[in-house]
Amino acid sequence: MFQQTIGSRVDFEGVGVHSGLPVRLTLLPAEVDTGIVFHLLEDDGFVHEIPAVSRHSALTDLSTVVGDPRGSHVSTIEHLMAALYAVGIDNVVAQIDAREMPILDGCSAHYVAALNEAGVVRQAAKRRYLRVLKPVRVELNGAYAEYRPHAGTRFEIEIDFANAAIGRQVYRADLTAERFRKDLSTARTFGFMADVERLWAAGYALGSSLENSVVLSDDGRVVNPEGLRFEDEFVRHKALDAVGDQALAGARVLGCYKSYRGGHRLNALALQALLADRKAYEIVEMPSRRVDPVRHAPLVAVAAPAYGPQTL
Repeated sequence: MFQQTIGSRVDFEGVGVHSGLPVRLTLLPAEVDTGIVFHLLEDDGFVHEIPAVSRHSALTDLSTVVGDPRGSHVSTIEHLMAALYAVGIDNVVAQIDAREMPILDGCSAHYVAALNEAGVVRQAAKRRYLRVLKPVRVELNGAYAEYRPHAGTRFEIEIDFANAAIGRQVYRADLTAERFRKDLSTARTFGFMADVERLWAAGYALGSSLENSVVLSDDGRVVNPEGLRFEDEFVRHKALDAVGDQALAGARVLGCYKSYRGGHRLNALALQALLADRKAYEIVEMPSRRVDPVRHAPLVAVAAPAYGPQTL
């Protein structure tokens, strides 16, 4: 019912999955109603403040970006956003010295562990929730996604790939901090060998490796020598994707999100459709007091890629 922040400073170091460049990230406790805000330190010493909400997001091909893609921005924020959303952190300042997040080991596990170590601090202000009131559905190239009313925050994710190592997989669960930690946080990003040279030529995936991605061969083999962390690691990562994409809504969502063959673009289109219909949702403070959504900043989803190698 109340907003939360972290109990202490948290530091990370790594490389960007696309840039391959070193990056330092520091998470700091923040006051109520701050939200998740990036403080980007540019080479000229100027700090750019970039809120991690959809109205500050930009459409990109391979990751979620906040800020101006042609100028000051922070990319590949999905894993951190998913961890903060699942753990229940509302207010954090994220100081970063590069334009791309550290990929770490390709999932949210390091973020979740660090947040748990830092601790969660309850704050005085009430939290806002976005409660789904009626079904909203979108379709895209044979895929679909929908929101529907539900008492909690639920994800029902189904994927269907031609690659023999993946095939058809389903993950369904109500989201809790513990379930996210056990089921989703360690599920890694994945991609296909057939796409690697194309991405390299375009200047992407320069920091990608078997240390931070599951790589699949054309004949359906998992290239990583250690294999998979879960038999269905691929759909678990897609569910992690959905959690991270929903974190940019501007309020915690009470409802069920279901997708078939989904990805970042479809996730975003579904959220856009939900937020575009004022009869489809209401903004509430738990347990029941209604808040007029017109008095708050508009909630607008951001699109990102639907298919191909994922960087979330």
